[in-house]
Amino acid sequence: MPYFTYMLRCGDGSYFVGHGENLDADVAAHQAGAVPGYTKARQPVELVWSEDFATADNAQAVDRQIKGWSRAKKEALIRQDYGALSERARKMLLGKAKAARNLQSARDAAPGDLRKPIVILVRPQLGENIGKAARAMLNFGLTEMRLVAPRDGWPNPSAGPAASGADIVLEQAQVFETVADAVADCNHVYATTVRKRGVTKPVVTPAVAASQIVSAPGRSAILFGPERSGLETEDVAIAQAILTVPINPQFGSLNLAQAVILVAYEWSKTGGGDAVSSPTEVELDPPAPMEELDGMFEQLCAMLEAKNYFFPEGRASMTRRTLRNLLTKPQWNSNEVRTFRGVLSTLAKDKRKPV
Repeated sequence: MPYFTYMLRCGDGSYFVGHGENLDADVAAHQAGAVPGYTKARQPVELVWSEDFATADNAQAVDRQIKGWSRAKKEALIRQDYGALSERARKMLLGKAKAARNLQSARDAAPGDLRKPIVILVRPQLGENIGKAARAMLNFGLTEMRLVAPRDGWPNPSAGPAASGADIVLEQAQVFETVADAVADCNHVYATTVRKRGVTKPVVTPAVAASQIVSAPGRSAILFGPERSGLETEDVAIAQAILTVPINPQFGSLNLAQAVILVAYEWSKTGGGDAVSSPTEVELDPPAPMEELDGMFEQLCAMLEAKNYFFPEGRASMTRRTLRNLLTKPQWNSNEVRTFRGVLSTLAKDKRKPV
């Protein structure tokens, strides 16, 4: 749900700044004089500027910022003359507005199946790693990626080759300035980490998280930290649960794509990845009947008898039994029996190879 910050021009020429969830309803109430206070005493009022934001906190922060501006600065904003604003004011206002637009774009581009988790890469460093993460996602049917403040900007030319064809993931990727902006429309957020972070939250494995994601209503997101250091404690604090994997305590290091593929694979196993299929199974030939195996065994024994293999006589029975076990244990099929007997027949002919 978007939130709005707006500015009204009052009948006395002054400006009123407010914020809320329903822009049309709020403006109508002010114009009707139904809101006690400033605008009721300064009718008529008209809407001269508005912007939507991803979260209520962002809308409120911009509201407070604009309230402290001079009249000239407010009128520059109405004219969209951003060059007249300070760099700090411009960055805050435009950055939060961009996050809202990116969030709406992400919603529009999101697949219909809301059981699919959103993969959020927080401050990723290398384009190659973003591409490899995209490849890992698409292997298991995930397509929605969000990037929080990528170090080298976005798009990144190094990501495409590393994605090895997972272009749809990269093309739909949305960029946000903060983790809070990136998860604003998510109901369930998991933070991946193998380190203790000093925060008290439920800790789940990828398998448990996958089961929860598939069964829980609303959208889910999984946060993955920068390659060098992982998620910061402040990032983990935003999540409702910590997602981690049992790992060698002497070497607890996974690269970004490895972490993504572990989580994506577990999600696909729950049945959420209905587009994922196993390799085609080849039907094996049935085992050969005992009659064929006995024939092969007797043929071999006859050849060995001719070569005085069963010596001494007292061990012949045991040797035959061992050979029978050897020939019946591998579950030969009929074609294999015929092939092996052909080999034996060729050996028995005792013919010299023509020169």
